[in-house]
Amino acid sequence: MDVKLILEAFIIAFFLVIASIPPIIRVANAKRLFEPFEERKIHTITVPPLGGVAIFIGFTLSSIIATDGISFDVLKYIIASVIIMFFIGLKDDLMNISARKKLLVQILAAVILIMLGDVRFTHLHGILGIEEIRYIPSIILSLFAMVVIINAFNLIDGIDGLASALAMLSVSAYGIWFLISGNTQFAILSFALVGSLAGFFIFNVFGSKNKLFMGDTGSLIIGLVISALVVKFNEFNINTSISYAFKASPAVSFALIIVPLIDTLRVMTIRIYNKRSPFSADNNHIHHRLLELVPSHLKVTIIIVSVNILIIALAYFLNQTSINVNFQFLIVFFTGIFFSFIPSYILKMKSSGKINNANQINLFW
Repeated sequence: MDVKLILEAFIIAFFLVIASIPPIIRVANAKRLFEPFEERKIHTITVPPLGGVAIFIGFTLSSIIATDGISFDVLKYIIASVIIMFFIGLKDDLMNISARKKLLVQILAAVILIMLGDVRFTHLHGILGIEEIRYIPSIILSLFAMVVIINAFNLIDGIDGLASALAMLSVSAYGIWFLISGNTQFAILSFALVGSLAGFFIFNVFGSKNKLFMGDTGSLIIGLVISALVVKFNEFNINTSISYAFKASPAVSFALIIVPLIDTLRVMTIRIYNKRSPFSADNNHIHHRLLELVPSHLKVTIIIVSVNILIIALAYFLNQTSINVNFQFLIVFFTGIFFSFIPSYILKMKSSGKINNANQINLFW
């Protein structure tokens, strides 16, 4: 029955997105609803940034339908927060709003989840020697983590397929664990999002006439839902004696979303080092660096997702050892940092003449 409900959520979400994208594109073309062109952006054609509308429709309706009859009190707060993200993201896609306003709305959505839905960290699993945490620190930590994850997925959405592929990878992993550990409600929620993203991915990567971007609407919704899954994954793993529990769930959950988090940390560090605002736009993201080496959105997406899978496998392997959770977290973190600087290192070698042909560059990949 659990598997049936999860398949139902995936299928409903997938076909809702597939069905809704063509009319969304027709409306966008008729009303000229296109993303404002910017020099730094890598696309040279106008494409509607309204894929998030389809993702919103697929995710919310499939989640509600598939969980009908199941006790799932927190769902109403998740949907409420997603609706808030939907409207602020849509406004930003069509009109552009200040980073401050967007941040305030993100905080509002996160507070609803934390305060009303009680979706918050209550335990650090031994990170820095800390186990249980009190209510106020719990709220602060949860709010910080949610806002960081939301913005990380917002920033990684720079080339076709990347944000949706990374999200499908992490959410599928969370969903499978929720299923086998008996947390069916969150498994349904996970695969409702996976189904929505799968439908969007087809149009975003392989579409021609019906091509569209997810926009801030989609990336903000994805970041919000994933942040809730991260919190619940860690909370369900507090009791490590239960079946399928991870002894070092913070390291595993970090590995599942490491690419957006490391990329955000990396670009903000570079901006601060160059005495610029950490929130200013540039082309220093990992995918931008890789595009200079491998001029194909799909290939770059495959490379980045493959590296993410390797890091997830590393985290899973470390979890089977007796290594302290802090060391596991640090190993995963520095592995992510190492991979994130490889494209820039290769570009530096290329500019210095140490690498001077395509075959030599391809050896790295």
